[in-house]
Amino acid sequence: MVIYFARVTDSYTLAMSLFAVTMVTSAMLEIPTGIFSDRIERKTTLVLGALASVIAHVFYAIGLSYWILFIGAAFEGLSRAFYSGNNDALLHDSLKSLNKQANFDEYLGKTQAFFQAALAIAAVTGSVIANWSFSLVMWLSVIPQALDLIISTQITEPQVFERKSGNIYLHIKSALSLFRTNFKIRLLSLYSIISQGLGEAAFEFRSAFIQMLWPLWAIGISKTMTFILGSISMWYSSKIIKLLKAERLLFINSAINRIINIIATSVPTVFSPLILTFSAFTYGPSQISEKKIFHNNFTDEQRATMDSLISLGGTLFYGLSAILIGLVADQIGPIKTYFYIQLVLIPMVFLAWKISKIK
Repeated sequence: MVIYFARVTDSYTLAMSLFAVTMVTSAMLEIPTGIFSDRIERKTTLVLGALASVIAHVFYAIGLSYWILFIGAAFEGLSRAFYSGNNDALLHDSLKSLNKQANFDEYLGKTQAFFQAALAIAAVTGSVIANWSFSLVMWLSVIPQALDLIISTQITEPQVFERKSGNIYLHIKSALSLFRTNFKIRLLSLYSIISQGLGEAAFEFRSAFIQMLWPLWAIGISKTMTFILGSISMWYSSKIIKLLKAERLLFINSAINRIINIIATSVPTVFSPLILTFSAFTYGPSQISEKKIFHNNFTDEQRATMDSLISLGGTLFYGLSAILIGLVADQIGPIKTYFYIQLVLIPMVFLAWKISKIK
């Protein structure tokens, strides 16, 4: 996407600003959609998110100018806002209806494993097709979004446990009280916001880094290897969490991630994209660990709202990070920019260590 956006706009700054548009739009709508999910219906929220995603990808495929892409990015932000908080809450509530909520990490890991596997297939096929036509890649991307919309209408709404009507401001106030009373949630929220913000923006930008070292058609190979490893780690994440504990896995992932990324980017070579893929080994258990800790501390009434509040911080930070990355890359190039990002993320290791020490 970053390469496609850069080709249309002729600027990394404008290209990354489109990711920022998505995240800022999502941030603006995080709380309303989270409350909508908690107070109205999980399934309806899912369907609306799928519809917005279809519209977003149609505008991406048209892609004649920055402003056409801008509209697509805004609709993608709307889609992300509907999905954020809602989808994990939908899974948790569905499992609770079946008295299987204790296995939340296992089912989340397995559903996310399929997601990573799909990304692996898309990455390699997308880069090969993009080498011939970026426009065709974009139009083909509309098809799975349309299928998504159809599938979302077939989802069963889980049993309602504590969902209530009333003053939404009191609802938000009640949700925010958990941040004040739970130190672990505060630290984990900060970790999640930085990870979702700068970490995800950096991952989106990685293709620009790889493009400087590999031909366009080969970029998907690195991403595919990353997603395959991510899929495997997601699938076995529940077993790994039981072995090492969720909090400890956050620290292990953060430390390994920084070491691998700094090695790969400090002296960039043709092998660097391959080295970057190894960080995916701990990605799955770390992501599921984060979700497990959060949902163990959330109440049913505010499950989606809490997730949306944390995602709000992450999306705002993402928007700022994406624009800054684009500005720096236009000045010093993608390779140096990606290396400096890894250095900025080093404090994440200390933050993860602090979380692991809280009982």
